[in-house]
Amino acid sequence: MNPILNEILEIPARARDVLNSPTTSLPVYVPYLGMGSSYFAPLAFKYMGVPIQPELASEYVYYSTKGQKAPMAVLLSQSGRSSEVLWCREIVDQYVAVSNYSTSDLCTAPNVARVVPIMAGEEYYSSSKTYVNTLIALFKGFGLSPDAAVTLIAENFQQYREQGHKLAEEVLAVRSQFPIHGMYVTGSGPNIGTAYEAALILSESTKLNFHGLPMAQYDHGPKETAKDSIVIQILAKGPAYERTQRLSEMITKAGAHVFTVEVPVQSANAVDEHLSILHNIIPFNFMAYYMAEKLNIGETFVVGGKVTEAD
Repeated sequence: MNPILNEILEIPARARDVLNSPTTSLPVYVPYLGMGSSYFAPLAFKYMGVPIQPELASEYVYYSTKGQKAPMAVLLSQSGRSSEVLWCREIVDQYVAVSNYSTSDLCTAPNVARVVPIMAGEEYYSSSKTYVNTLIALFKGFGLSPDAAVTLIAENFQQYREQGHKLAEEVLAVRSQFPIHGMYVTGSGPNIGTAYEAALILSESTKLNFHGLPMAQYDHGPKETAKDSIVIQILAKGPAYERTQRLSEMITKAGAHVFTVEVPVQSANAVDEHLSILHNIIPFNFMAYYMAEKLNIGETFVVGGKVTEAD
């Protein structure tokens, strides 16, 4: 089996592993510092109303500290080796480490208060298992129960695979017929993190430029690029749901090719907007895989490695 596909297929089992692991409480009113997927995951909880301060670890180091140490923070890195996150160890008194590797440099520094293992297993390609498992660990750490939503991941998994395959075929078909100049993934509230993550894995896997952004931010200007663009709108039953639908109608009339991703109807009552983040990302993992396969992309990381180790 293709190793990239195999990692995606492990999502339900790995999600169950972290769900059944001991719960480690997480602090609030403190910075949550990560890069890439490890930044997008806590960002989702900010828009659920959890009082945390998600920050890009790089910008926190470069611009936000002003020579002062934070008494407590949460540092997130799948590998435990991302340079910018490791730099943050020196600018906080204590921190909680969230990582896949409990023996990594991130998890073994003298000022680690405790470690939250995400238990995603080995992952060499885009952050599929890691992203879902980080979300589950955060749900648990904030005292929020994702149990029913995790069960539904397994129940809906084949549908998500089919949806991702269909999206891949449809997007590639549009690109072959029209002079597409822009591809966007949009979301609202907690699913802003989903939009960023989806655009990241699609770009990594396909070598095409997908741009993730909040739906309302797209409405504030980028919609002027609608003609001959592709827009994938992430839908969830929340305050922005109807606005998202109206925007889809508007930009379709303006010449955009609009697609949507949403939790299946039969599960919608069991998966509220907050929990939808565990589900809405999965079709994009399959979409990225199938698009890369059709485009004959051989490697996920060509310009750099999976772990960014900056000087």
